[in-house]
Amino acid sequence: MLFFAMGFLLVILQPATGQFPRACANTQSLLKKECCPPWDGDGSPCGELSSRGSCQNILLSQAPLGPQFPFSGVDDREDWPSVFYNRTCKCEGNFMGFNCGECKFGFSGLNCTERQLRTRRNIFQLTTSEKDKFLAYLNLAKNTPVEDYVIATGTYTQMNNGSNPMFRNINVYDLFVWMHYYASRDTLLGGTNVWRDVDFAHEAPGFLPWHRVFLLIWEREIQKITGDENFTIPYWDWRDAEDCVVCTDEYMGGRHPTNPNLLSPASFFSSWQVICTRTEEYNSQQALCNATSEGPILRNPGNNDKSRTPRLPSSAEVEFCLSLTQYESGSMDKMANYSFRNTLEGFADPRTAIANISQSGLHNALHIYMNGSMSQVQGSANDPIFVLHHAFVDSIFEQWLRRHRPMLEVYPAANAPIGHNRENYMVPFIPLYRNGEFFKSSRELGYDYEYLQEPAFDSFQDFLIPYLQQARQIWAWLVGAAVIGGIVTAVLTGLILACQKKRRGTSSEIQPLLIETEDYNNISYQSNF
Repeated sequence: MLFFAMGFLLVILQPATGQFPRACANTQSLLKKECCPPWDGDGSPCGELSSRGSCQNILLSQAPLGPQFPFSGVDDREDWPSVFYNRTCKCEGNFMGFNCGECKFGFSGLNCTERQLRTRRNIFQLTTSEKDKFLAYLNLAKNTPVEDYVIATGTYTQMNNGSNPMFRNINVYDLFVWMHYYASRDTLLGGTNVWRDVDFAHEAPGFLPWHRVFLLIWEREIQKITGDENFTIPYWDWRDAEDCVVCTDEYMGGRHPTNPNLLSPASFFSSWQVICTRTEEYNSQQALCNATSEGPILRNPGNNDKSRTPRLPSSAEVEFCLSLTQYESGSMDKMANYSFRNTLEGFADPRTAIANISQSGLHNALHIYMNGSMSQVQGSANDPIFVLHHAFVDSIFEQWLRRHRPMLEVYPAANAPIGHNRENYMVPFIPLYRNGEFFKSSRELGYDYEYLQEPAFDSFQDFLIPYLQQARQIWAWLVGAAVIGGIVTAVLTGLILACQKKRRGTSSEIQPLLIETEDYNNISYQSNF
């Protein structure tokens, strides 16, 4: 009954946060290169009359890029979103959105002044009704058209530089599948030529911030279309799992009884149609995915290439990854060694942190293990297990941030692959988000993970840890100070004993010139680190 009840919510169409705003997907906006729609609250562009924001020129990063993409001016995603728009809404305070009509992540209320902190939970800790509601929400998203956003079905050149707009409608779930495809697709070079060594969401520093934003937007869209403001994405903790325990009809769909590559007909996910999976076809036609249905979800977990991914990741591998102190290193791509990002993404061995692209570890291991729609990068978000998986990957990222507490400067400012420098805007999001803006604790963005929640007394530890880390950096000086302090203490002790010996036999009413032994010991204790 719950699934049928959710159907009535199909009439609820609320603003979305995603790709091309419908209000800007027209000839006038494209030729003017401006996307500053009015806010419904006061009718002014970007809600300027209500001091929510204003229409401003986009400030692009001028930092140099890495050598992985040796072209310029051939891809619409370069210097995003300047090929399409060079003026967008710049929102003030805690306001956000393509027209400044929403609140930043972690805030709510009419004026976006109320802080929020929601908790993402293990899918196996949900009650039956909570789990069924989550599945119903997924199905609702697959059947609810997006009101405020459209997707591009052609490149800017194919749109005749904006005079012939090429956009189409899409449902909420597939909007996110398409965005994941668009960020990771190959560059079309004309004829039958493409450049495959490019990805604005993977294989570089932005991998973790990009997917963090992706999940936050996805979560918010579910909250909107359902009216459930407390909804959070559940995660699947796959550490040490022996098989795909979420691959049952009770959860994300079991195996088909006669075709192991399909989902069980008992799961409504078996009726879902995938989009954006025919990479070679798009490349040969020099075309973009237009969100046409391309068949059912494919999944055959465990029957993958065992030489590449012999099993699901272990707790020990995750812990080793978390111990790595460098977020990024070297070439800052899939060949980076001793990089936390590259090891978590799965291009480096999770036991040594040495790059090995013949193997797939951690994040990549899950995708390969699923042996189907999840295993092809551009179309991997078609399988709803994608959101469970990436929520857990994000939780590992969050653990690393809390353990190492990096400064923003740890995220590379320059020489990363195209689109991945700290100040680059993430493709293909409008409103605009910079990579560096999401290199911070999830609690600052309004969410936490159930298994990472800390007891109340840890707030004092949170205060103390930065000072301890600074002390660790100057430990040699502290040790030297302690040695000198010990020498001074010994000299003073000798003087005290000498004075006491000299005064023996004098009146007992005469008080010692220095301090009692007990107090002195206390001071000695304080001088030792």
